[in-house]
Amino acid sequence: MARRRRPRRSGALGELPPLKILSQIILVQVILYVSLTALLFFTERISGRPFSFSLVFGWNGIRGDTTEGLVTAFIFVLAAALFSAAAIVVFVGRSKLVLDFAATLHFVHLVVVFLLTKAIPANLAWWLTMVVSTGATVLVGTWGCRHRELQPISFGGAAETSGTGSGAVASTGLSPGVDGDEEQGFSHGRGRGRGLDGAGEYEMVPVKTGENRRQD
Repeated sequence: MARRRRPRRSGALGELPPLKILSQIILVQVILYVSLTALLFFTERISGRPFSFSLVFGWNGIRGDTTEGLVTAFIFVLAAALFSAAAIVVFVGRSKLVLDFAATLHFVHLVVVFLLTKAIPANLAWWLTMVVSTGATVLVGTWGCRHRELQPISFGGAAETSGTGSGAVASTGLSPGVDGDEEQGFSHGRGRGRGLDGAGEYEMVPVKTGENRRQD
């Protein structure tokens, strides 16, 4: 007998973890390059120098012996620690994955620089900048994700809960001061109740204590 195949759940292809992780990596990488380009373009225009994409996708612009190289290194760290870390907090939101995404972010940048320049970065300042940038991204991203994870979760409005409780009291005919339970078939306190087996009503009577028995 042929085995019936389960119908494919709608949207299952879009919920695969590899595709989701890949889209998150691409999104964080694009945000890094957009923010880095904007900051470097603004800095270069303020300084009166022409902007070049080699500052973003190259490694010669990050140097430790010139002011321009130090500023470029600082801007790279700033873009990664603020914008990329914020993207990780918003789109990933898990503190355990911050280190993985931060390391992947800078590794992909190394691959992009190698493919565009056809050479491995030989500048020590560039490597130090990548290390500092990775650490700053991890620190800021971990703090943001933990702050987001510790936020209280709301399961419903207080007004709805209070309104439902008031309606339940009104429907049972009990006053707010009386603790009643319809499912168990009795009410706590003075009054009548109905047995669990539906045999009829009963009336609660006070239990005699030892002093009452001696008086009787």
